[in-house]
Amino acid sequence: MADDFARPHPVQLCGNRLAHRLLSLLGWQVRIEGLPALQGVLIAYPHTSNWDFIFLLLTKWAVGLPVKFWGKESLFKLPLMGTCMRWLGGVPVRRGAPQGAVGDMVRTLQQCRDNGRFFWLALSPEGTRKHSSGWRSGFYQVALLSGVPLGVCSVNYRLKTVDISHFIALSGDVASDMQRISEVLAGAIGKRAELAAPIQMIHK
Repeated sequence: MADDFARPHPVQLCGNRLAHRLLSLLGWQVRIEGLPALQGVLIAYPHTSNWDFIFLLLTKWAVGLPVKFWGKESLFKLPLMGTCMRWLGGVPVRRGAPQGAVGDMVRTLQQCRDNGRFFWLALSPEGTRKHSSGWRSGFYQVALLSGVPLGVCSVNYRLKTVDISHFIALSGDVASDMQRISEVLAGAIGKRAELAAPIQMIHK
C-alpha cells in the first residue's frame, strides 16, 4: 500500500542500542523509516496478550519513539504507580472532562502542532486483549479531528516483526479508511491469534 506521506519521512529517530540488541536476541525485527510529522496517532494490532506491551515497550525504546498512551486516571493517583506510568509515557484519561478523552487529546495535539512540539499517541484500537466484535472509534476520532497522520503498527508473532512504516491521512470515509487499514494489517498475527478482533469499527 502506498504511503500518503512522502519519503524519506522528515522526523528521524535515534533509538537505544541496548533495547535494540535485546529485541534482536529475542529474535524480533522492527521496520520503521521515521515519522511524517511531529504529531500523530499510532495504532498497534493485534493485541491478544500481556506480552504485547513488553515487546512494544522494547520497540519504543529500541527505535527512539517517545509515544504516549492512555491509562486510567485512577492509576496515576497511586504514588509509585503514577510515577512509573508517566515515565513509561502514560497519559491519564479524564473521563469526566467536558469533551471526554477524545476532546482532551484533540486539544493537546492541536496545541503541540501550533507550538511545534513532538506528541504521538499510541493506542490499541481493540481496547482489550480479549476477543471483541471490533475496534473502538477513539483512535479514529482523535486522528481525524486533529488532522494528524495515523500510523499503523503491524505486530506479527509468527515472523517476530513489528512494522511501523505505513501512515495514512484519514479521509472521514470510515469504510474506505478501514479498508486501507485492513490492507496494511493483512498477515498480522497475534500471540493468541484466535483473540484478535476483526478489523471493523464499533462505536464506543
